Amino acid sequence: MSGMIQGAAAPALAALARAFKENFSARGDVGASLALVKDGELLVDLWGGTLDAAGRRSWTANSVVNVWSTTKAVNALCFAMLVDRGQAAYADPVARWWPEFAAQGKDAITIAMLLSHQAGLCSFADPAVVEDFYDQPRAAARFAAMTPLWPPGSRSGYHAISIGNLAGELFRRIEGRTLGAFIREELAGPSGLDLTLGLPPSEEARRAEMIAPPELATSNMASDLNPSQVAAYTNPVIEPLLPNTAAWRACELSSANGFSNARSLARLFGAVAGDGTLDGRHVVGRAALDQATAEQISGVDEVLGVPARWGAGFLLNTDGLYGPQARSFGHSGWGGSFVVVDPVARMALAYTMNRMGTDLVGDPRDVALIAAAYEGLA
Repeated sequence: MSGMIQGAAAPALAALARAFKENFSARGDVGASLALVKDGELLVDLWGGTLDAAGRRSWTANSVVNVWSTTKAVNALCFAMLVDRGQAAYADPVARWWPEFAAQGKDAITIAMLLSHQAGLCSFADPAVVEDFYDQPRAAARFAAMTPLWPPGSRSGYHAISIGNLAGELFRRIEGRTLGAFIREELAGPSGLDLTLGLPPSEEARRAEMIAPPELATSNMASDLNPSQVAAYTNPVIEPLLPNTAAWRACELSSANGFSNARSLARLFGAVAGDGTLDGRHVVGRAALDQATAEQISGVDEVLGVPARWGAGFLLNTDGLYGPQARSFGHSGWGGSFVVVDPVARMALAYTMNRMGTDLVGDPRDVALIAAAYEGLA
């Protein structure tokens, strides 16, 4: 049968495999993948459904999909790697590496503040279109010249797309390579991970199309938005089917246009949850990771409108979002994808899908998978 669930799961994690199956039968999944790594071992590797709404192309072991903001976990890891290598420190002012960024009172913004969404640059201040995000040099210059929308450091306000331009420019100035090249050369290539910013045309056959219900369109958003939300959500409007366009896939946005699958994310972050090595290669050390996951700010996020605890780019477990372990962290993507890292259980759990859900937090598919994973790990 086209799109049947395939792969394998350790017997102890049968409840997790069952929850994945029920995501299709009871919770609306069309195509998806799920993986869990513990102590460096891939214990769950499942995929199923179809790459398209029409059901013509089956999801395979090596299919990839846009994971939206789950990409931010990879972005955060790349900066932790720079800190681990001594190339930068989270307390460094961004302007040390990017002098133009100091304009309009932004000279005291540190790398940690930027990555934890405290800079007040959640989107453009002047009128913008989606294509403005795609032009990295011009977007970076606009953000460098911009007056923050709130006093930096006073609150967090989720930089849903703009952090891709901001982090991308900063990373290139520190390291020399773009984030896309760094991910390809330092993470994906050496370990055979399906993980890219954007997607080369040569990989199109493996790509799942995004599927979104009409009510998910940002044009349907409520009108009672604060000024920061107006900027973040409407200037410009980000539509859920953008990953189906060639222009989106041709750019690099470490905030939102990573293409991957659950196996690759679980393997990468399984290394982070464990001893920091992947296939015998050092990825990140514990000291740098502890800094990356130290709480930078918490409270009701100015843009998201819900409680959030931010590390230096990682979303820290808040109100059980990532299970019962308080030290868990990771990131979630628009519509349902996520990666959870539990350094106590030395476990990483990842889920990717193409049918986007409508819940900002608490997607029923995510809730079921995370609960079942911990049931099996108990």
